[in-house]
Amino acid sequence: MKVITSRDFNQDVSQAKRAARIEPVFITDRGQATHVLMNVETYRKLTGQAETIVDLLAMPGLPAIDLDAARSTDAWDGRGD
Repeated sequence: MKVITSRDFNQDVSQAKRAARIEPVFITDRGQATHVLMNVETYRKLTGQAETIVDLLAMPGLPAIDLDAARSTDAWDGRGD
């Protein structure tokens, strides 16, 4: 477990992100741990989440759309008839 101050975190976020790939990084403010930075895989394991953003965007259960049937053969002329 790595511990860094909030000042060090603000000065070198990239270093904290690199460290968080290996293990959680505790960020302190006035000597007290206030935040934890961890990689997303660790977070998902910790919270029991198995879905990725791709899974969430797929919206399972919705019917497939036939795009060819959705196209109109009539051209819209803009007159509102």
